[in-house]
Amino acid sequence: MKSLKLIAILLVCFWAAGSLTVRGQSRAKALKSPEALVADLYRAEKGKSNPFFQTRSRALLYKYFEKDLSDLIWHDVVTSKGEVGVIEGDPLYDAQDMEIKKFLINKPRYEGTNAIVDVTFENFGQKKTVSFALVKGAAGWRIHDIIYGEGRTLRSEFKEGS
Repeated sequence: MKSLKLIAILLVCFWAAGSLTVRGQSRAKALKSPEALVADLYRAEKGKSNPFFQTRSRALLYKYFEKDLSDLIWHDVVTSKGEVGVIEGDPLYDAQDMEIKKFLINKPRYEGTNAIVDVTFENFGQKKTVSFALVKGAAGWRIHDIIYGEGRTLRSEFKEGS
């Protein structure tokens, strides 16, 4: 009889601990890793919440990017008024036309409070790597820049386009 009570008490404790964890989890918690943030950005880009070309919510940019980069993207989309701005193609694939295959978000490489997440894929049969430089701040991981290779980055596009 005592063992049944002990089992019942243990089950209640495990159930309570499990439900606290589930109830306490939020979508933000799932984005605490650099690769989770990058993966969520790619999902948003495919859906109705593409942060790059929308003018409804500046906060949507702040979810993914550092404030200064968010402000550059926001200014570009608002001032271009539906026309092509500094961002000419899709910044996540560094292309205007896409036929994406073999898409993979790699594990991050850490350098202190910074991380690099490489995303590899083929576009029209050509292998491509786009790297995301992330920094960890009070609000969690945010993208500092997107690196395309050969010295080109998203930030450098804004410098050249201004």
